[in-house]
Amino acid sequence: MTKANNTVLVTGGAGFIGFFVAKALLNRNDNVIIVDNINDYYDQQLKLDRLKELKKHRNANKLTIYKINIEDIKALEEVFKNHAIDKVFNAAAQAGVRYSIENPFAYVQTNLVGFLNILELMRNYNVKNLVYASSSSVYGANEKTPFSETDKTDRPVSLYAATKKSNELIAHAYHELFGINCTGLRFFTVYGPWSRPDMAMLKFAKKMQAGEQIDIYNEGKMKRDFTYIDDIVQGVVASLDKCYPFEVFNLAYGDTVELIEYVDALEDALGIKAKRNLMPMQAGDVKVTDADTSKAKNMLDFNPNTSVKDGVAEFAKWFKKYYVNR
Repeated sequence: MTKANNTVLVTGGAGFIGFFVAKALLNRNDNVIIVDNINDYYDQQLKLDRLKELKKHRNANKLTIYKINIEDIKALEEVFKNHAIDKVFNAAAQAGVRYSIENPFAYVQTNLVGFLNILELMRNYNVKNLVYASSSSVYGANEKTPFSETDKTDRPVSLYAATKKSNELIAHAYHELFGINCTGLRFFTVYGPWSRPDMAMLKFAKKMQAGEQIDIYNEGKMKRDFTYIDDIVQGVVASLDKCYPFEVFNLAYGDTVELIEYVDALEDALGIKAKRNLMPMQAGDVKVTDADTSKAKNMLDFNPNTSVKDGVAEFAKWFKKYYVNR
């Protein structure tokens, strides 16, 4: 563990993963600067409520929040000018595999131009340590499982995946050219409280609560390495502390569950029987995500320990409090 009082820039800090990472850093007394444009890709109130939670933190005096788009390099440069930043965690991105089919330019602007802006400003202001969100989607339609960081990742099946793979390549170039330490984290199906409304768990829960049917793709036979948010945060913070020169890690629970079992667990946790509409596969989706996490365990002491049953139960507690009982 590094000394506390690092100053860490968290882009996308009003988002699902960025929010929890910011909270963990405040917990240990780091200075946290959040940059987020609070866009309307999903419910802006959820993002604002995450920030309200952070503002109530006992170390909120160490928190600074900017409403800035990372595509706006001039506005972003003011943040680098105003703060002596030690490290950057880049979680800002246009998320969602399916939306990338409808609105491809949003992904190029945020995930590529925005990412390049961050690296250019790190270079110009001598900030040497970057951890950034990649994705399990870079593995595309690879049939060999579990997915290993040494596998080929040059056949993406969505534009979202292509932008995340591009991030890894751009980061490598900036590491080689300018000595920036870059760690990419390939997240596998992250879930938990405060999750995004376009993700399966919150989407399912809201429809189940309303008595509406839920669409279950590939008839629920898709297998996912569902990873609870607290376990992901452990890996992100360890990556920020280790500052490896250049690495890419899988962050996942390390075991697969069929989507239909995930629905079963949600039914149990909410006490609601789902009206299931079994559907075929969707374009851009993959049948299996399954991670080899041995590298992260060896180099980050990564130790995910939240089962799907326990993680879904924690999500359900939050869902009832935030959406049902308020």
